[in-house]
Amino acid sequence: MAIATILLSLNDKLLKNTLQSLLLTLVAAPLVYVFINELVRHNARIRGMKGPSGLPLIGNLWDIRDNAAEKYREWARKFGDVYQIQLGNVPVVVINSAAAAKAIIGQNAQAMSSRPQFYTFHKACHALILSDTAGTTIGTSPYSESLKRRRKGAASALNKPSVQTYVSHLDIESRDFIKELYIYGKAGEIPIDPMPMAQRLSLSLALTLNWGIRLKSQNDDLFHEITHVEEEISRFRSTTGNLQDYIPLLRLNPINLHSARAREMRKRRDVYLSSLNNDLDERIASGTHSPCIQANVIMDAEAKLDKAELTSISLTMLSGGLDTITTQVAWFLAFLSQHPDIQEKAVSEIRKFYDKSQPMCDPLDDSRCEYVVALVRESLRYFTRLEATYYLFMDE
Repeated sequence: MAIATILLSLNDKLLKNTLQSLLLTLVAAPLVYVFINELVRHNARIRGMKGPSGLPLIGNLWDIRDNAAEKYREWARKFGDVYQIQLGNVPVVVINSAAAAKAIIGQNAQAMSSRPQFYTFHKACHALILSDTAGTTIGTSPYSESLKRRRKGAASALNKPSVQTYVSHLDIESRDFIKELYIYGKAGEIPIDPMPMAQRLSLSLALTLNWGIRLKSQNDDLFHEITHVEEEISRFRSTTGNLQDYIPLLRLNPINLHSARAREMRKRRDVYLSSLNNDLDERIASGTHSPCIQANVIMDAEAKLDKAELTSISLTMLSGGLDTITTQVAWFLAFLSQHPDIQEKAVSEIRKFYDKSQPMCDPLDDSRCEYVVALVRESLRYFTRLEATYYLFMDE
């Protein structure tokens, strides 16, 4: 009886101590993690460079949640044109003026050749591949010998003689773009959303220039699949849209839907990329292919690119066109819609060439209509695709 009493007493004490230890662990573990993480974040900061300190774990992510550009301007007034912030654990140098960007980026081009690696885009999205080049574009790849080869290969396909072979493609797609605006808008009688037309223009140009095939209609299943997938993948490259890129703790989530979504988009992208590449290979083999960037790169013996690197160049042409051309054209159309006087001036200048024996432009000579040339160049300057604020992500 006495032994039983002693055993029960020991069991109660052990159970009590276990519960106390578990409770202590539950309370202490998060505090220890935060403390260690703050040491890591503090050591990651660039010594001697000013900038806001931010909150524990998340840094300045909370500060830029609403209007990032305005917050950057506010910080620039306090810390200067060049300062550092922290997105979670990652230190970021913000360059907030054109003069500072020219001095730092323009004069240090070689040092700025690399790109940061993000967990969502470079790891979660491409977890199913062995190569670190097959799923990234030239603009999203860290500096390496492979990147140098890809840049050289792309440059060979984008030099002046090569570009001249693509002019007929540009002419066809531009004509179809205007035709779509005319048809869908019933010659200007009804308001329309020009975004699908701009997307088809961008995508068809990318497909034509890179693979030598056209996308003739918005109703094509390939149009909807590529625009949807590339738009989703573009979000994975978002500076502030993926918190797990900056807060390592979030990566431990066993049901991380964000990472699962990234992998799904990668699989869907692989399907249409393989189809486009295989189709081009067959046309090259049979000698029926049209002049295009991918074919030029494949047949360039000096490039010495493997399949993964060729895929990277394809992605560069595809996603780059969808990101830049679509946005540029959409903004330009929006601007013109608010300035009918500029439209009228452009039309009157174009009509001056109707009665001349030579066309307004030809493959060997750019537009002779000075007003249109100036208008296009101004749109490229005014609606530039570069962000107002430049980020320099420091290596973790």
